[in-house]
Amino acid sequence: MTLDSRVPKGPIKDKWTTYKDKIDLVNPANKRLIDVIVVGTGLAGGSAAATLAELGYNVKAFAYQDSPRRAHSIAAQGGINAAKNYQGDGDSTYRLFYDTVKGGDYRSREANVYRLAEVSANIIDQCVAQGVPFARDYGGLLDNRSFGGVLVSRTFYAKGQTGQQLLLGAYSAMNRQIARGKIEMYNRHEMLDVVVVDGKARGIITRNLITGEVERHSAHAVVIASGGYGNVYFLSTNAMGSNATAAWKIHKKGAYFANPCYTQIHPTCIPRSGDYQSKLTLMSESLRNDGRIWVPKNMDDVMAIREGRKKPTDLSEDERDYYLERRYPAFGNLVPRDVASRAAKERCDAGYGVNATGEAVYLDFASAITRYGKEQAKINGIDNPSDAKIYELGQKIVEAKYGNLFQMYEKIVDENPYKTPMMIYPATHYTMGGVWVDYNLMTTVPGLYCIGEANFSDHGANRLGASALMQGLADGYFVLPYTIGDYLSDDIRTGPISTDTPEFEKAEKEVKERIDFFMNNNGTKSVDHFHKRLGKVMWDKVGMARNEKGLKEAMAEIKQIREEFWKDVKVPGDANEMNPELEKAGRVADFLELGELFAKDALMRAESCGGHFREESVEESGEQKGEAKRNDKDFAFVAAWEYKGEPADAVLHKEELEFKDIELKQRSYK
Repeated sequence: MTLDSRVPKGPIKDKWTTYKDKIDLVNPANKRLIDVIVVGTGLAGGSAAATLAELGYNVKAFAYQDSPRRAHSIAAQGGINAAKNYQGDGDSTYRLFYDTVKGGDYRSREANVYRLAEVSANIIDQCVAQGVPFARDYGGLLDNRSFGGVLVSRTFYAKGQTGQQLLLGAYSAMNRQIARGKIEMYNRHEMLDVVVVDGKARGIITRNLITGEVERHSAHAVVIASGGYGNVYFLSTNAMGSNATAAWKIHKKGAYFANPCYTQIHPTCIPRSGDYQSKLTLMSESLRNDGRIWVPKNMDDVMAIREGRKKPTDLSEDERDYYLERRYPAFGNLVPRDVASRAAKERCDAGYGVNATGEAVYLDFASAITRYGKEQAKINGIDNPSDAKIYELGQKIVEAKYGNLFQMYEKIVDENPYKTPMMIYPATHYTMGGVWVDYNLMTTVPGLYCIGEANFSDHGANRLGASALMQGLADGYFVLPYTIGDYLSDDIRTGPISTDTPEFEKAEKEVKERIDFFMNNNGTKSVDHFHKRLGKVMWDKVGMARNEKGLKEAMAEIKQIREEFWKDVKVPGDANEMNPELEKAGRVADFLELGELFAKDALMRAESCGGHFREESVEESGEQKGEAKRNDKDFAFVAAWEYKGEPADAVLHKEELEFKDIELKQRSYK
């Protein structure tokens, strides 16, 4: 089956405008007759819920946290992209479009990415109007900084708290609608299944995480905005509660799951310190604006640093290998995340890692502090400033830009990053794969939509930094509210959807049976025991580098772990109370299926592209020697998997990718 992406005809710059001009609309009086469920209230779900309610729809919003303010979107630090060209450095809608398609290694749907670039400027205006405190320059204009994979400054930011500030904007918009009664907010509720009636999504089954009560909720359409599946690796930069259950449940009810192997490894994370850890901590990519990444050139220095005989500050410039600047002179430290991550892994695999485990490189701000200090001395009219004065002035500038990030690093590592370089290493971060959606953001199940990180999105095989917030808010504020109206225009006479039907009864029964199984299974191993084993297999064999042998082994090992899980998992406590272990059991059960499909997808895609790096598919000569090698002849498609029971039995459907406005060519950052 070839999937229909429903991309409008015509020139790419006119597609979205023409589409909006011609879709069916629901008039304001009829919107009051229509219910929409939104699952997840992070940036995508929160902005969608607020906007749909503002338009007049009746919205039911569900969050497993105690408040939408605690959605994992708050963890996004560095910024949000928009093509406003405030710096006058040549940015444009087309350049943002081009950078995103190139950054995704030409595995994105062109029309969706152009639309994303087109609405990006509206997002900033919307958020400023909400009072989001973006950083400003001396003249009062919004400030910008640069992120990896681009040659312009287009990233708007609020210190190192951009996600949190944007979420507070969306949350405020939601609260306005909650007060008006247009949003019915269900905190501490987890979606455990979707209900399909006559082929259309008509509701969900949830569990009240405080009382344990299983509930039925109906609507004319369902929107999934539940984030990504990075925690399939156990250790990731995601919050421990982040999970794939909502997305995986709709996959099992007919929504195709696309490109699961496209997962981003972020290069700038605090290295793992031991087996006891439950998550990893991200250091924003914005730090690469001013931080320089290096390892010692000489192995003697590496060993001296590991053994504590030398400090990194003891090494002269000549004794340091600024390997990103050496290998990628055009982009330097601001190469895309997949390129920077693999480069760090290559240096550490070669033995140049600087911590005790050999899995760390340096991110050094000494040059930036000196540069800013000299600039400030001139501004303040200080002639012949001392080194100490230069350092003092420079540190204040760095602190103003990144202070909370430096503070977070110092609290975790107990080292002052102003005085000694940070240590960083790649870690699992964002997932580019997810539920397949068409141009309308609808899945293969009518009336079932998926937005934000939960869908297979606009990022192709690698997300550029500061594009996650952009995509989430674009989907929620400016895309879904249009596209869902086209579908709902047929439902103005449908009336309320009853939950007293065989479909709701069957779905609720299946949910309760699974809960009963977990509570009554007299196993001997904790949920985390199985999750950690899954994570190790994923990182070792489906991580930064993959090969055919390892992927086949991973599929077999994950299946074995899954079989053991169902036989031997132990869930303490009671079903009719707040029970985090029960929540975790359901989520890990889904990860154990998703992990196998992930490996199957990676095995099928016998090419390297973006974050998916197959060791068998590497450029062997020329300027790009050692870099990822795409196979556009055989793999220029979106891989959308249909559920057939066992993950190994999933059926592949292809959406062929067309490139009419951007030339398919080798991705080079040199």
